[in-house]
Amino acid sequence: MLEIGRLNQLAVIEMADLGAYLDGGEFGDILLPTRELSPELGIGDELDVFVYRDGERNLLATLKKPLVQVGECANLQVKEINDVGIFLDWGLDKDLFLPFSEQQQPMEVDRHYVVYVYLDNEQRIAASNKLDRFIDKSDHKYTRGEKVNLLVAGRTELGYKVVVNNLHWGVLYYDQVFKRIRAGYACTGYIQKVREDQKLDLSLEPIGIQKAIDIGDSIIAKLHEEQGYLALSDKSSPQAISAIFGVSKGTFKKAIGKLYKDGLITISKTGIVLNEKD
Repeated sequence: MLEIGRLNQLAVIEMADLGAYLDGGEFGDILLPTRELSPELGIGDELDVFVYRDGERNLLATLKKPLVQVGECANLQVKEINDVGIFLDWGLDKDLFLPFSEQQQPMEVDRHYVVYVYLDNEQRIAASNKLDRFIDKSDHKYTRGEKVNLLVAGRTELGYKVVVNNLHWGVLYYDQVFKRIRAGYACTGYIQKVREDQKLDLSLEPIGIQKAIDIGDSIIAKLHEEQGYLALSDKSSPQAISAIFGVSKGTFKKAIGKLYKDGLITISKTGIVLNEKD
């Protein structure tokens, strides 16, 4: 079924002067404008298109992929504020509309804000900066160590408030973050703990054994980049280690310890050396 505000795979059913008409099922034919057509396009071809409404509420298709889709969060820049509302740059010719009522705080042109994209009551695509209206509205079944997508939304007394998989809130505690991040920072992370109240504690590093494996792979890759030598060891400062690998000193020490036991590196007083293979 076609989803407004998201990518859809639709088939060409008619070629016309205005462009190609795509099969939108119960939504009817959807126009892909001529300016986006390739010469070889023909009836029956299937295309991955983003479907949205124009200023007259007609459904249109585009081959361009926006920075965010309905049901997702993103850190977007304000392009314009006028009497109608706020308009955000999301990578399409038609800017993304955010009503004044959906501001968490007054917005300013050229600044970035974390927003959630939704369909309003009239099935129009819109954005909101009031994330609590949309986040944590469904149950979850996360497990410790699970890899997830993270988007930092702000700061609290304890740590960073983070959107997990566009659906749920989690916390990155300050003492668990070993690099500089701020609102709008997006990355993959891991579930550190699911609390009894279902709140999520997060980590930027893999959990347990997988942590040492993943960081070890990064260390080996870095050694190859640096011709087999890296001026970091278990004696290096936490700041130096974090600057290169973005992990704690404890995690780094466990990783190089495992690499040493596996015979992949030699640890000297000044750094680590990649062992040559026979």
